[in-house]
Parts: sequence; structure tokens; C-alpha cells
Amino acid sequence: MKLLLIGSASVHTWRYLAGIAPHVDEIWLASNGEVPAERRPANLRGVLRVDFGLKALGTAARLRRLLAEAQPDAVHVHQANSVAWHARRALKGSKTPMVLTCWGSDILLLPDSNALMRRMVSDNLKAARLITSDSLYMAARIRELAGEDCRISVLNFGMDSLPPLPDMASKHKQVLSCRLHKPLYRIDVILQAWALVEASGRFDDWSLTVAASGESTDSLKTMAERLGLRRVEFTGFVSSAVLGSLYARSRLFVSVPRSDATSISLLEAMGHGCLPVLSNLPANGEWVIDGLNGVIVEDMHRLGDSLMDAMTQADDNAQLAVIAATNRQLVAQKALHDSNMRRFAALYGEL
Repeated sequence: MKLLLIGSASVHTWRYLAGIAPHVDEIWLASNGEVPAERRPANLRGVLRVDFGLKALGTAARLRRLLAEAQPDAVHVHQANSVAWHARRALKGSKTPMVLTCWGSDILLLPDSNALMRRMVSDNLKAARLITSDSLYMAARIRELAGEDCRISVLNFGMDSLPPLPDMASKHKQVLSCRLHKPLYRIDVILQAWALVEASGRFDDWSLTVAASGESTDSLKTMAERLGLRRVEFTGFVSSAVLGSLYARSRLFVSVPRSDATSISLLEAMGHGCLPVLSNLPANGEWVIDGLNGVIVEDMHRLGDSLMDAMTQADDNAQLAVIAATNRQLVAQKALHDSNMRRFAALYGEL
């Protein structure tokens, strides 16, 4: 099996590249960035650097030349945005099947931006022989855009591996946020909620760790200072190993984006035994039932109260152990990277 992977330069694309490589004979890549050395597989036969911008009208022709050189059995495109637009134009008239993996923003946000973007995403989806989605909710939205006869497989990239069962007594009284610092992820709302936690005087031995970075980092730090927050640490961007240690010692994981599909960070938090506190999104409901294995927050104005309720629950090692066991079982069944890479490879074989 020869595979051509087309995707933007991101950690998700690099993880997929490294993960799928052992399951195919050779792999070719078209991207707009350089592959990190540690993610570059031995059977990567060639890399084409391209521009995926909508004004880069020559990209389709360059991809077509790569197709002629590589002669792949399948083309796997990551993202239903302009990346897929260039890919489908390159594949026009070809019998090579296109697999299209959608990211949350492609389906849940981009089509609503304007009619042109909606048409582009819809046509990209219709051009694919097979579409993959990481949530049932997003799959339903895909069907609305692509039509009832499209073929969809619900499959996520999964977390790298399930860590050893954590000792709940060794976990710190720590809340972890590790989503990007962009308005979509509402880190500012988390800080406002944490201000209520600190003001309550009930959780003086708890702290909030804000990992990751982004366009809003500076304003978020300024906000924390203005609110007078005393137990908040901004770590910046951290390696996967450091992030793993943050999950391992945290009791709570908080993630409240306005829109999302299944996030890898949620799966990682569940695998490490954190109690998840999440915004009320359909994709989150596919993993967490409020009051059973996590907390779903209906109203962001009540996030502070929800955090304090969850912290009280997570402070009990026995309760946290029961929640961790449930969540780790879910991850083991549906969200391990190597198992899901084998499933992606099986889909190529079916095509």
C-alpha cells in the first residue's frame, strides 16, 4: 500500500504521519511546513512543500505532478478546508480514492462563515470516497453538508498510550487547562471562574495550571493579574512528556470551548485519571455523562460553582478512582492511537 498524505503543518498531521507509517509500505507527504525529525518515518519517500492558501492557484498542479510521481493507492487529506480544495482539484479525473479527515472547525465553524465557504466545504466532502469524523455529532453535520449517500467512519486519532493506573493519593490538588489560548477555547472564562474559587476561601490548597499558549496569552496573563489571582501558573507550551506529567498529577481537567469535536486533550485527561469539567457540547456528551464520569457545564456563568463542586468530588480519592476507572476503560476501548491507526489502515484496504 502506497499512501499520499496531504495536510497542514500541525501536531495532528505529524502524529498521524508517524502513526500510520508502520501500517503502509510507503508514504508520501504534501504539506506547508517541515516535518519534525522525530516524526519523520523511515518509509517516507518524498515530501512536497506547498501553499494551501486560497490564492495559491498553482498548488493543484503541483499536487497533480506529485500524484503522477508517487502513484499512490490512496490519498488521505486532512481538513475539509482549502487543503481539501486543492487536493480535490488535483485529483479531478483520477481513479485514486480520496479519504478526507475532518477537523472540528472545518465542519462546525467554517461553513457558517459565509456561503462561499459552505459551498467549498460541501464540494470537498462530496469529492471524498470516504470521510472520517472523530464524533457522531460532527458526522451528522457532515451528512447535512455532503448528502445522505456519503460514506462516513467515526474514528479518532487517539492518545499515544494508556499510562499506568495513577495513585489517586499522589495527585496534587490541581486543576489543569491545556487548550490553546484563542477566543474559541474561553480560557478567560476559566480565569474568571477561578477568581470565584479563590474568593470562596474553601479551596486554599488547590491551584490552577494554565498550559499551552496562543494569540491571547499576554492578555490572559494581564487578566490574571487584574483579578489578583494568587494560585495560577502559566506554563507556556510544554512537551508531550511534560504535559503527561501535568495530567498525571492533576485531579481536574477543565475545557470549555464554544465549539469542538472530540479533543485529544480530553482523551488524554481521561486516560490519566482526571475528572473532566466540560462545556455542554454534543461531542463531549459522547464521552462524559454529567454526574457519572465528569461534569458538563450548561451555563458558563456558573463555571465557578461547577468547578468547586467538582473539586469537592475529586478531593475524595475513592470517588476519583471510580471515575478514573470508567474513563480509562472508555479510552482503552475507543481511543488508543495504535489501535485506531490500524483501523485507518483497514479503511484504505477496503477502498
